[in-house]
Amino acid sequence: MRRGSGEEGCRDVLRASFGSADGQVRFLGTAPAGLTRPLLEVWEVRRAIGALDSAHAPPLHWVPVEELLAGVGSPGLRDPRTLAGLTVAARSDAFTAPSSVEPSARVGTERRVRLSDFTLRPAVANLDRLGPEHFLNGDLSLLQFNARVLALAEDPGVPLLARVRFLAIVSANLDEFFMIRVTALKRAVLGGAAGSGDDGLAAEAALHVIGMRVRALLERQARCFTDVCRPALAANRAAIFSWTELSKAQQGDLERYFTEKIFPFISPQAMTRAPGHPFPLIPNLRLSLAVLVRDVGGGPTHFAYVKVPDDQPRFVPLSDGTGFVAVEDIIRANLRAVYPGRVVDEAYGFRVTRGADLELDEQHASSLMQVIEEETKRRPFGAAVRVEVEGDMPQAVRELLLRELQFEDTAPAGSLGPSDLYAAPSLVDLGGLRDLARLPHPTLDYAPHEGASPIDPGRSIFAVLAERDVLVHHPYDAFEATVQRFVTEAADDPSVVAIKQTLYRAGGRSEIVDALVRAAGRGKEVFVFVELKARFDEERNIEWARKLEQAGIRVVYGLVDLKTHAKTALVVRREGGGIRRYVHIGTGNYNAATAATYTDVGLLSADPDLGADLNDLFNELSGSSRPPQTAFRRILVSPTFLTKRLLELIAREAEHGRAGREARIRAKINGIADPEIIEALYRASQAGVDIALVVRGVCTLRPGVVGLSERIRVTSILGRFLEHARIYHFANGGEPEYYIGSADWRPRNLRQRVEVVAPVRDQVSRARLDGILELQLADPTAWDLEPDGSYRRRTSEGGAGADRRSSQERLLALGSAIA
Repeated sequence: MRRGSGEEGCRDVLRASFGSADGQVRFLGTAPAGLTRPLLEVWEVRRAIGALDSAHAPPLHWVPVEELLAGVGSPGLRDPRTLAGLTVAARSDAFTAPSSVEPSARVGTERRVRLSDFTLRPAVANLDRLGPEHFLNGDLSLLQFNARVLALAEDPGVPLLARVRFLAIVSANLDEFFMIRVTALKRAVLGGAAGSGDDGLAAEAALHVIGMRVRALLERQARCFTDVCRPALAANRAAIFSWTELSKAQQGDLERYFTEKIFPFISPQAMTRAPGHPFPLIPNLRLSLAVLVRDVGGGPTHFAYVKVPDDQPRFVPLSDGTGFVAVEDIIRANLRAVYPGRVVDEAYGFRVTRGADLELDEQHASSLMQVIEEETKRRPFGAAVRVEVEGDMPQAVRELLLRELQFEDTAPAGSLGPSDLYAAPSLVDLGGLRDLARLPHPTLDYAPHEGASPIDPGRSIFAVLAERDVLVHHPYDAFEATVQRFVTEAADDPSVVAIKQTLYRAGGRSEIVDALVRAAGRGKEVFVFVELKARFDEERNIEWARKLEQAGIRVVYGLVDLKTHAKTALVVRREGGGIRRYVHIGTGNYNAATAATYTDVGLLSADPDLGADLNDLFNELSGSSRPPQTAFRRILVSPTFLTKRLLELIAREAEHGRAGREARIRAKINGIADPEIIEALYRASQAGVDIALVVRGVCTLRPGVVGLSERIRVTSILGRFLEHARIYHFANGGEPEYYIGSADWRPRNLRQRVEVVAPVRDQVSRARLDGILELQLADPTAWDLEPDGSYRRRTSEGGAGADRRSSQERLLALGSAIA
């Protein structure tokens, strides 16, 4: 990068760098000045071969474009000026237009390389001063997780409807990512925060990187949908037709559908500001049409907005059963009915994403429920952070839409710019594909699965638990036959005198909630802690809390400035002239729907210490607004005790390693991003501890770095089920300890939530946890995290005839036999 501007300035750079100004050049745009860099002009150069023949030319390394975009922002590629320039290029067609010269045909001092060849190796001389180079970026790690979900959609070994479902999940995940993470980064930039996270990537630079990575991800998603899934759906009588592909009869059917089902619920609004026509506030994630209309006799063009009605399916089935049509295509083809007497020149689909995190002043709230209710009503109209438009929307219309959104009252100055506009390579909002993934085509989806029933249905569940602990693993063990049965049987058992439980996400319909209501009606003492702040489930949890209160149940909504994420239930039963406590401590929600698709573990036990611990915990939750302060006997509770104990366990393992004793840490978690825990793991690795982590999502730890973390490996498993269990294992010099619970190793879990982790002491249960960990660490379809933050999928492990089934497939085949 050099000073100057215009084509001549570009050629000066070529001349100074390569000894020749030859080459085809094209201006791509400018990157505005930032906090740490000047305004930049970005040019594309093609056919620069003559310059590369010079004996004075420096070595030139070619990196594949997809790898470049997937790795931008990694430790080796994050210079602010480079990021700004790449952002401009990514918004153009520079990375999608085919190159006129293949790198392999070039000459001179050139070679193709992998971006990881340039990964910066962190200095490890003094671990007392961990620096940004010792960490990966959490937001980019989340996007990497989404890339792995997309890889499942691209996998030809995955059933068609599951591939379609994974495409929809990618879109849903990106929606949440923008609503929460991108909103937070924008607030940091607008607030003048020049600081950065643990990895050193500042908020402004992170936004540039996210834009590039998301665009590359969307291109991949569109190719998978357009080139693979859409033709395959068509081959199975589930084609998605455009309006022009329909016959006259089919169009006539859909015109009648529009008149009867859609038109009565359409209310077009002007988007151009005018007296008497305030600018409409477009709801969050609502598919809409931007329409340009004018009078028949001429006159100015007016910019209008048509919202797709709430109750419409994303894809409307044809009456002849041959396929579907996107709902926006039906509305677009019938806009003459919406604007009679006017000419509709153009209409393009778009969607606005808005910031969705609630801003709660819990310290001064007189009613937490009321504050949350009020805030959730504002959520659909937060500040816009992303605008998705159809790819063929002209630039002038894009600019008009963006300009009007910038005038919104909720839009902070400078919060929405051209980099926040995303042109959809295919349809806007592929999240709607989730409807097609539910089509009744059994041969196109995973085979149905019915979980096992590890507890004899002919005996009382409490009689079984009085004899032994039971470890359950969902969905391989049926939730209904285990955890749900634990609560429902307690509700109907005349010997049960009390039930106490936490609820985080109970779902839309809940047998467990019904059982709690029934128990209260039978005179049992029932206490429920309903966490109202469970993101995007606030309104549903408010409904559950009110239903429970109306049944006479003692309900607590939450602790000030903390979320209660623990998955715990306590049943108190009168037995033999005294009482006995039974517990469930798990990793997943008390939700039968998600238990069928999430993998979770839970411990059912009559251990007196666990029962006494949960009794003390519920007493604190019901009687105090502070974090739990009790010195518990066995359970580990955050935010007061869990972090300290985890650090002690890791340090103890390091001591074993230094002494030459058996030293090993294995953990299965959803995420790891706590710098204190990561530093402790680095120290343990240096002390000789072998550390194997199965991390589904975010991971800011850098594994495999020589001198720092070469004994740490990180594996990620994705598949039919969402991996959600948390299991910790410490070898402890030959006296191993196992734990399960609700806590990931992230700051929010360890420091901002009430989480419960319990030891597993029963040998049969331990053996089952050990089997789960071993299967997952050896999964031949898993991904391995590289030191630069990229992931490599295992594709060629094992010789001919090796078992290539995933750990999930093997567990399905085993059922409960692993116990």
